[in-house]
Amino acid sequence: MSTFVAIDFETANRSRESACSIGMVRVEKGEIVQREHYLIRPHQPEFEFTYIHGIRWKDVAKELTFGERWPEIEAVLKGTDFIAAHNASFDRGVLNACCDIYNIQRPKQDFLCTVQLARKTWKLHPTKLPNVCEYLGLELNHHHALSDAEACAQIVIAATQ
Repeated sequence: MSTFVAIDFETANRSRESACSIGMVRVEKGEIVQREHYLIRPHQPEFEFTYIHGIRWKDVAKELTFGERWPEIEAVLKGTDFIAAHNASFDRGVLNACCDIYNIQRPKQDFLCTVQLARKTWKLHPTKLPNVCEYLGLELNHHHALSDAEACAQIVIAATQ
């Protein structure tokens, strides 16, 4: 089985480079081997989505930026075959925008979208993360980046068994 990282970002506002939280769950040989969650200080203090994830500027004002946090993020991604995300185009867009703003080379791994995986594997509709988690009997604290990333990892594991 592949080695992959399931990833989830929460953003402060509509700007893709406004990541304020990242959850990452590394899976090797079908087993979760690492869980990481970081708050991130966006480059601007405008928070529009606090009502979704509960994170405010004061929660992240003293945290590291994405660029400062990158060595830890990169270490989790190292040696993986792919990156999984629920609605992967969003998380890929956030990752790429954050890399671009800090002049970091974008990760080369392909993204696997667990929305598409759930539709293909179980013929599910709707396929929002809470829907898929309910179908699979997974616990979820939705819009907490680590919980969302772990659910995403479990979806990939379940689909490959």
